[in-house]
Amino acid sequence: MQVVCLGGAGAMGATAVRHLARLAGVGEVLVADRDLVRAGAVADSAGAAAGAEVRVRGVEVDVLDGDGLRRLLEPADLVLNCSGPFFRLGIPALRAALDAGTAYVDICDDPEPTRAMFELDDAAKAAGVGALVGMGASPGVSNLLARRAATRLDTVEDCYTAWPLDVPAPGQSGTPRDEGEVDGRPSAAAIHLMAQISGRIPVVDGGALVAGTPLYPVHLDYPGRGKGVGYTVGHPEPLTLRTSLGVTGRAANLMLVRRPTVPYLRQLGRDIDAGKLTLAEAARFAVHPPTDRTVRAAAASLGVRGHGKLPLFFALLHGARQGRRLAVGCEVTGLPAGMDGATAVPAALAVGQLLDQPLPPGIHAPEQVIDADRLLTELLAHSLPPADTLDDFAPVTEAEW
Repeated sequence: MQVVCLGGAGAMGATAVRHLARLAGVGEVLVADRDLVRAGAVADSAGAAAGAEVRVRGVEVDVLDGDGLRRLLEPADLVLNCSGPFFRLGIPALRAALDAGTAYVDICDDPEPTRAMFELDDAAKAAGVGALVGMGASPGVSNLLARRAATRLDTVEDCYTAWPLDVPAPGQSGTPRDEGEVDGRPSAAAIHLMAQISGRIPVVDGGALVAGTPLYPVHLDYPGRGKGVGYTVGHPEPLTLRTSLGVTGRAANLMLVRRPTVPYLRQLGRDIDAGKLTLAEAARFAVHPPTDRTVRAAAASLGVRGHGKLPLFFALLHGARQGRRLAVGCEVTGLPAGMDGATAVPAALAVGQLLDQPLPPGIHAPEQVIDADRLLTELLAHSLPPADTLDDFAPVTEAEW
């Protein structure tokens, strides 16, 4: 089969390409990017590592060139979209895949394009094309942890997913905040974060999708671990888990952060909302904090609660089983190294699963179509620290609630 990786010369894409080239059943991987030189270099490296059975080559494409992208995708069996930002490139890439009749997977972590992509569900069904949206770490692995926890419950009331911003995730030496700059400029991820800590964000309350406040504290008690606080951030998980798990209460995506980070980010969010900072300017302050802002944040952090005893990457559900009210948590004890590994490796593993069992036509979230236990079992082989079994790698714990 032929698989195309859009944005294949970037950090996420290059990691995805290396893993795509090793999947059983893949005969050719196209590293598609605006930068043909870098795409060729990624292709040469991945091809040498994969061996002679798989052809890997670089091709030049602009995602915003609809005709050119459609021509590239028409012969392909599947496209993995690692290009960004998704608020600009997500819908054009998905539309080109639908027009070309090519199965689609992406790593979108932006709620607004996610919402817009799901509005193309009828178009995808009419085209006979299956699309999987948001198959990275968060969303992606986080959704699968929620699905795994939900198997312990008859009904789900609340659903929270959480990831760390400035504390290392399991198996990581650095943090997402450490990767906030590329070539001296704020990364797309840093600018995306500024958008998701300002304005209003999607959360679920009373089973309904509503506009919530970013960086709002959510106090949790994780079964077998203890108490801590996560802070709301704009992410796609509440959009899909609300319906796929039948959430009747609350749902939100949370960041786990050091105490002074909370008031610091709130400062930036207020200044963005007031028009004092653009997203890019705020992202620069996030990467290189000015002294006056850090001093104000430190003073304001005295009453702020941290993540405490909470795991550092988890899903926590509240619900009922056979009349008992339970809290059920599922965490991961490790992840592939770096933001690129934690995001791109799960995406490539999902592609491997979809080559075995193609998607039904329509737009889908990870928890709806991906075998959670299979993907997590495959992921543990790429993660640190090592784990022997799925129950060691993604333990599920529960307690009376």
